[in-house]
Amino acid sequence: MDEQIRVEVSEPRFEHGHFLLIAGLGGRFTQETTQGIPALWEKFIPEMGRIPGQKSEVTYGICCNPDGKGGFEYIAGVEIDKLDDLPDKYRWVEIQAQHYAVFEHKGSLDQLPATFQYIWKTWLPQSGKEAADAPEFERYSEDFNPKLNTGKLEIWLPIKA
Repeated sequence: MDEQIRVEVSEPRFEHGHFLLIAGLGGRFTQETTQGIPALWEKFIPEMGRIPGQKSEVTYGICCNPDGKGGFEYIAGVEIDKLDDLPDKYRWVEIQAQHYAVFEHKGSLDQLPATFQYIWKTWLPQSGKEAADAPEFERYSEDFNPKLNTGKLEIWLPIKA
């Protein structure tokens, strides 16, 4: 099961990310249940443009609130400018300014798990860097279209400075 699929991942760039306030729909997952994440996105997409304080069409997939047993919360969302008027159906998370290794995912979304495997099991151990205890996230450009495989998908891995 741990067999790694060969993926093409270019070297990351390093960024100091700014504070983000993300709101959207969330659920709890484990490595065994991540195949449920696309369904969460299907539920979220119709919410686009209806979220109070939404800043742009850039979307984020946030991995946060780990439970220490392999479970984590995943939020499909957008950046907002304030929590006022946010309906209860939305989950939200604050992402503090942080250092990141930023990877561009090339290829279909089907290969996204393989890219994560490469980052965590190959790149990180060989990099001499250490992951920080902060949310990791995917950032999808405004023109991202998974069916046409257009736009840009980046994985932002928090690292200790």
